[in-house]
Amino acid sequence: MADGRELIYYDDADTTLPPERCVDARTLDARPPTAPMRRDVLTGDWISVAAGRQNRAFLPPAHLDPLAPQTASNPSEVPSSYDVVVFENRSPSFGPGLTTPTADAPRADDPPHDLADLDAPGLGRTRSAVGRCEVICFSPEHEGSLGSLPPTRVRTVIEAWADRTAALSALPGIQQVFPFENRGEQIGVTLHHPHGQIYSYPYITPRTRLLLDAIVREGPDVFERIVAFEAAGPRVILEAEHWIAYVPFAARWPIEVHLAPRRHAPDLAATTAAERDELADVYPRLLRGIDALYDSPTPYIAAWHQAPVHAARDTARLHLQLTSPRRAADKLKYLAGSEAAMGAWIGDIPPEQSAERLRAAVHG
Repeated sequence: MADGRELIYYDDADTTLPPERCVDARTLDARPPTAPMRRDVLTGDWISVAAGRQNRAFLPPAHLDPLAPQTASNPSEVPSSYDVVVFENRSPSFGPGLTTPTADAPRADDPPHDLADLDAPGLGRTRSAVGRCEVICFSPEHEGSLGSLPPTRVRTVIEAWADRTAALSALPGIQQVFPFENRGEQIGVTLHHPHGQIYSYPYITPRTRLLLDAIVREGPDVFERIVAFEAAGPRVILEAEHWIAYVPFAARWPIEVHLAPRRHAPDLAATTAAERDELADVYPRLLRGIDALYDSPTPYIAAWHQAPVHAARDTARLHLQLTSPRRAADKLKYLAGSEAAMGAWIGDIPPEQSAERLRAAVHG
């Protein structure tokens, strides 16, 4: 790209696009510096202070869509037409630097792969938010969704997720790779164009640290036992040879579905071609079912939980957690006092009831 960011095109197996790609001829400002991180001494969490994100695009009109292919009147982020494209975020939360400290804040992984320093006590501790944030566009069209795409295109998206997981895991300082999609203004989406993101963190995220603690507490085979437990219960939404989708036993959100492989795989890069082929059918079916619950599209967060790059590779299993705050056609669940302040969740809908509705929608 014109400012040095990397951009990768992923073509469908049956693409009609020519192999040539246009040059990004825009004149752009220099990339922002890598943000610093500050440690919350009461939780141990690291907070990236990425002030440059304040200037990111906010719900632009269709003719100025920054994720559509460039035209004479729209100097967007993508020079050429595409099937699927991935590029570095212009306003990243982590990075762009992977090896350079930020001002007086040392690298997060100094020395490399040593997380002990990140857990060390002390007030006023800072580190550089080394890492990488990427955008993945599912389609060149301004409107649509991942669930409405043909299987061939979904298969390309899955291949891009897997390829980027492998590539990002190999970068210096990266401890975890997280592909996800925010969908709907109610979630906080600032671009309507169908897209997702891939974050690469310089630490193991708080949610994943809790998951690793659970593996220690429950045993290394906990994911195998979860899949067997849910497969035998009343909350299964969708079953296939390689994948199973279910509402979890202790669901927090009004709509919450987990999608997991039946065999162990630490991340998307470790899935087989057969698993990816089947996922290209199963995943959009699940998304279309969630949209069929109401007369308007359902807002959601689709989060691919993957094992850390350097830890728990043989015990932490890849799985999707898809959640929505929509508890009725015209009502949302807001995280107020108990959930937001205390982390003490109160479920609004029994998981079995939610599963029954979702199952009918997916198979209807």
